[in-house]
Amino acid sequence: MIHSCRLLEFALMDNATGPRRREPGSAGAVDLRGQDPGLALGSPLYREVKRQLIDSLRGGEWKPAEVIPSEKQLAARYGVSIGTVRKAVDEMVADKMLVRHQGRGTYVVSHSNQRQFFYFFRIVGADGVRQVPSVELLRFARTKADATQAARLGVLPGARLVCFANRLSLAGVPAVIDEIAVPEALFPELTQQSLRERPNTVYHFYQERFGISVVRIEEHLSAVTADAARAEMLGIAPASPLLLIRRVAYSFRDQPVEYRNSYVNTQQHVYVCESGRAG
Repeated sequence: MIHSCRLLEFALMDNATGPRRREPGSAGAVDLRGQDPGLALGSPLYREVKRQLIDSLRGGEWKPAEVIPSEKQLAARYGVSIGTVRKAVDEMVADKMLVRHQGRGTYVVSHSNQRQFFYFFRIVGADGVRQVPSVELLRFARTKADATQAARLGVLPGARLVCFANRLSLAGVPAVIDEIAVPEALFPELTQQSLRERPNTVYHFYQERFGISVVRIEEHLSAVTADAARAEMLGIAPASPLLLIRRVAYSFRDQPVEYRNSYVNTQQHVYVCESGRAG
């Protein structure tokens, strides 16, 4: 089973080749394609604005939890109508990259809030109750990428990785073993101490400490049995059934930044995936 969860839409799927027409009210519109030649001819103008906004986020112009300029300011910046900017921002809000606060403005989403955490953490108790797990770091090492890790992370075999394993418990019961690998080139100063002492989730840690935002994950699910080591970590009998979740986490423009294998004890816990958008 494969599950892909996307926060941002990076591929512009409009393949029209006719000349782009300026929309009503955008007489002063700037041809943003001149700044981004990779866009397809005929792409809606709001998608070009969206691409520029994403590039600004990627470049760190606006940090997580910071307010972005007003729609009026962005319209002047890109030479388009306010309606065009609003449509681009609306999509980014729906994609959970931006969030609107009534009367305060539009902000860059941060991984520090609980709702964002549950967007990526899908393990719940058998009763369906969502809880923030307690996390225990079990091991930490610097290693070289094997063939599988290299393929998932888009690096060469033998590239330097930082690998670590966490045990996640819900209501005091071990639920998940996360075995995580990240490229050392992206996380050069990641240490066992900083990882152990992080005050928030690991994705918030990536975002705040290294400027790397996870915006999309792809997961492959399969059934396996527990070997002796993982059975001991989870407090279950060897050969007990487990759910294995193989995940690749991506940052902007689909850059892979993390590969993890999650081993889930399904005796008391289940995997829940919600699809579609509310509202």
